[in-house]
Amino acid sequence: MSRIDDAVERILRVKFISGVFEHPFSDPSLLDIVGCKEHRLLAREAVRKSLVLLKNGKDQKEPFLPFSKNVKRILVAGTHADDIGYQCGGWTIAWHGNSGKITLGTSILEAIRESVGVQTEVVYEECPTEAIIETGEFSYAIVVVGEVPYAEWTGDRTDLGIPFNGSDLIARVASKIPTLVIVISGRPLFIESQVLEKIDALVAAWLPGSEGMGITDCLFGDHDFIGTLPVTWFRSVDQLPINTGDANYDPLFPVGYGLKMF
Repeated sequence: MSRIDDAVERILRVKFISGVFEHPFSDPSLLDIVGCKEHRLLAREAVRKSLVLLKNGKDQKEPFLPFSKNVKRILVAGTHADDIGYQCGGWTIAWHGNSGKITLGTSILEAIRESVGVQTEVVYEECPTEAIIETGEFSYAIVVVGEVPYAEWTGDRTDLGIPFNGSDLIARVASKIPTLVIVISGRPLFIESQVLEKIDALVAAWLPGSEGMGITDCLFGDHDFIGTLPVTWFRSVDQLPINTGDANYDPLFPVGYGLKMF
């Protein structure tokens, strides 16, 4: 009971300080500025500061990122590359969230197209065929995968693998094209060791919300990655629960891990 009292006290303290008991309802006159340019710029900053670079190059001496904005052709693939709803996750517009253009914003694909040079062709195929992968003459590929939106217990899963056969897609693309993988999820997902070995770079983007440009700010070198893992990224679900200090602590990436480009 003392633990509950402590938690309740913390919540009430914040509410007293913020004045919600004196002014319990929001000011409707502020609705017109919700989502204004300043708000979106702040959200974009939050996105790039929360990204965690987990791998950058198969050889540490030869980093894969940042990308050049001026190349011949880029392949963008994956279920989460062009989906605002997936970027936002649960508790967005609806309880469980949803897929598609559920709100104003910029998808990762749109952000890539806006960021690259005018001579660079961006080819988007959610699930590219072998012919496209092998004959596309791509300078590099960006594969964006992740979970569907969920809230509370509806997100409970036992395998925590990448949905929509994401690992297979990554392996197919990365076997032919230098590949960056972006994971969109509210938690670590299982990444097979052979998949991790094939790819050239890996970014945990969490649930970045509406501002996809926050991701490309880092991918193309306008800003460095500064985020670090707030939780342990497990090697397999058999390790769960896994915490720093465990006798057999052997994570894929430990708490606090995060690379920089510069």
